[in-house]
Amino acid sequence: MALLTPSLLAIAPARAARPFVTDDARLTTAGSCQLESWVRAYRQSNELWALPACNPWGNLELTFGGGLAHAGHADSTNDYVLQLKTLARPLRTNDWGIGFAIGTIRHPQVNPGPNLLGNTYAYIPFSASFADDLLVVHANVGWLRDKATNSQQMTWGLGSEINLNPRWTLVAESFGSDNGNAWWQTGARYHLKPGLWQLDSTVGRQYGGTSDTQWLSFGLRFTPDSLF
Repeated sequence: MALLTPSLLAIAPARAARPFVTDDARLTTAGSCQLESWVRAYRQSNELWALPACNPWGNLELTFGGGLAHAGHADSTNDYVLQLKTLARPLRTNDWGIGFAIGTIRHPQVNPGPNLLGNTYAYIPFSASFADDLLVVHANVGWLRDKATNSQQMTWGLGSEINLNPRWTLVAESFGSDNGNAWWQTGARYHLKPGLWQLDSTVGRQYGGTSDTQWLSFGLRFTPDSLF
């Protein structure tokens, strides 16, 4: 958690905590669920996404959600994401963690931005914490099968979060694949109620891309401690 053109959604639709595309070595709280939702606006299109995720057994996070995209005078399109994620070593303060995720995105539709819709993917998320979580770095390496062309790509992501205080976090990342130019985004999170409600906003663009590849996003994340 956390989609867009066939060159970017391929990377990690269910991304780390909003607003990352690069995933982290963390899971939704055991015995609970979370909801990540956001809007992403481009020059000629916009998207609305909601990705609920649950962790009923402790080390298996299931994400199933979707998005609505609209570009110009074209009809709106719906896309759906299904992902499973587990950890071999969970991230802890001043330590590192690593995991594995596999997923699929259905109903291919190309829109300006970082999406690879209609593909099957897998990746390894790695995270490391420094200075008591002041700085947390995330790195992904993965594989993608492009359904439209029946081709395969290697994917990657590198992101960082700087936790200024319990409420404010700065974020920045780059991500891409071995097919085409990479993407970047930067922004901030605000923890409206730490541990429960989070707001965020980012601006991003494809390296060397036109103004049509630039976006502005706003997100809302809900993370209750326990639901079942």
